[in-house]
Amino acid sequence: MKQQAVRILCALVCVWSGSYALAQTEFSADIVANEAHNTHPAKIYMGKEKMRIEPKENDARGQAAVIVDPVAHTAAVLMPAQHMYMEMPQQMAMRRTMNTFHVADPENACTQWLEIEQNKGGSCHKVGSETVNGRSTIKYEGTNAKGETAQVWIDPKLHFPIKWVSSNGQSGGLQNIQEGSQPASLFEIPSDYRKMDMGGMMMGHQPPQ
Repeated sequence: MKQQAVRILCALVCVWSGSYALAQTEFSADIVANEAHNTHPAKIYMGKEKMRIEPKENDARGQAAVIVDPVAHTAAVLMPAQHMYMEMPQQMAMRRTMNTFHVADPENACTQWLEIEQNKGGSCHKVGSETVNGRSTIKYEGTNAKGETAQVWIDPKLHFPIKWVSSNGQSGGLQNIQEGSQPASLFEIPSDYRKMDMGGMMMGHQPPQ
């Protein structure tokens, strides 16, 4: 379950850089992301202070959701089937989820992209304005230090990429974007969830079903 949630996150975040700034516009959307030709449909909810990503309801079957806190640089993995949650270590949360989500300046996104460690020594340029699924976007193309290329279409109103294609097999985008305030409960750990004992997991103990 944790692995599925992390794959969903990585399918989105590995293609572009962003800041730890908060969302300019709250919204929800469907994520349609392909990672090495494996499709992981998911839902994203962007609040003013936190973000939530979870599998689509008709495909969840107890799989995990992830709540990301950009201010605290942490992420919590929720496991509905077990009524448990796991806190990701700060370093892992930052590495896997915080480096590449929200774009602080859509008009000058290359500056942020080139600050990411894996992109240093690479290149980036703004391609121009394009319309994607009826929304105005700014298209960028970048090449990281390994020579891998990526094209990303950033929505300047959402400060968020809504389409991405990379040479390493990752591609996708946001669909059914709905702007508007998101319920605070989406970004809270349910009161009846127990925290997972990571020490027990390391010893080979499995969480109760």
